[in-house]
Amino acid sequence: MATKLWRTFACLLAATLAGQALAASPDAARMARGKYLMEGILACANCHGVRDEKGRIIPEKGMAGGFHIVEPWFDAHVPNISNDPETGIGKWTDAQLGKAIREGVRPDGSIISPLMPVEYYRKLSDDDLAAVILYLRTQPVVKNAVPKSTWKFPLPPSYGPPLTKVKTPSQGDKVAYGRYLVSIGHCMECHTPRGPNGMLDEARLGAGGQSFHGPYGESVSRNLTPHEEGLKNWKDGEIAAVIRTGKDRQGRPYRPPMAFDWYSTISDPDMAAIIAYLRTLKPVPNQAKP
Repeated sequence: MATKLWRTFACLLAATLAGQALAASPDAARMARGKYLMEGILACANCHGVRDEKGRIIPEKGMAGGFHIVEPWFDAHVPNISNDPETGIGKWTDAQLGKAIREGVRPDGSIISPLMPVEYYRKLSDDDLAAVILYLRTQPVVKNAVPKSTWKFPLPPSYGPPLTKVKTPSQGDKVAYGRYLVSIGHCMECHTPRGPNGMLDEARLGAGGQSFHGPYGESVSRNLTPHEEGLKNWKDGEIAAVIRTGKDRQGRPYRPPMAFDWYSTISDPDMAAIIAYLRTLKPVPNQAKP
């Protein structure tokens, strides 16, 4: 009798633990996805992370912001997006945070500047947005009051109509999924030339040539199109290695602000999808510097 009761108890316990594991698995999977995106293709800490005097990210400071970026058309301070209730996003609901990320609207109704690539984040799927928010909520709470930014151009009234439902493209369609990853990774924001008005020249998508200045000196974005001046003569493995390591085919290091430290975590299937999409871009020459 005792043996039978013990077996019954063991079966009930096993069923209970299995049920708990199944109940926890969706959130666990979503958390893993959020971590993968934020610490990979999205590279959120590349802007929102806190750096030491040598420019290295301080992990314990989380997403407390403060990075100062000065360009001819703006003087910007990257905001604190840690969960601090006073200087960060601690008082924002998940819905408010999602609207800020994907639509560029703060809870008070004000518009976030184009320095945050909202136009690309509008393509972030509902599932991936939820994963990002879930992971963001686990980051260190850091009090850090960041100065306001100033802009020498009017901010847009909006980035488009409210979003209702955005699906993640099937990974089975390599080019479509690669386009999705390149979009949410906002690669073309830096790798597309800008016109005299500062707007991206969509007719030359991926042609590079933008100039960036920092402690590292001047950095010019490369041509990502399948043109002679771009990736036409590059093998897939060479492109993947450059994205992950930040070194050219001769082993020479590229300069920031490209987020090589984060891109090293991009999975092989995702990297293959990204490269497959880049191969479909219109071949366009540029004036990029080596």
